[in-house]
Amino acid sequence: QVQLVESGGASVQAGGSLRLSCGNSAYTYLGTACMGWFRQAPDKEREGVAMIDSRGTATYAESVEGRFTISRDNAGNTLYLQMNSLIPGDTAMYYCAAIWRPRCTIESTASADFTYWGQGTQVNVSS
Repeated sequence: QVQLVESGGASVQAGGSLRLSCGNSAYTYLGTACMGWFRQAPDKEREGVAMIDSRGTATYAESVEGRFTISRDNAGNTLYLQMNSLIPGDTAMYYCAAIWRPRCTIESTASADFTYWGQGTQVNVSS
């Protein structure tokens, strides 16, 4: 059983930073799972932001490369997204997700492939 819960969303000005967290309230070990962050803005499709596989290899969407960093704790049960140099275009609901496979990348793994999802945390970036 996996129950993902995101936190850390807030309203910030452009140029600011936020750190999102995603915990597993079911305490299932997620070290062998791929985990990712997705976002969805109003009237837009959900898009992958960053993914990290069981080895800790991270991949990013081009729009956030160099500004966002995905990481997970040593136990593998908490996922983070450090977001720096935020821009209004980053405004969206952010979701974490997990799938029981060892490898995943932004390029090859679609949101539909992920099994478990959190409820989302809202990020608003004002200019």
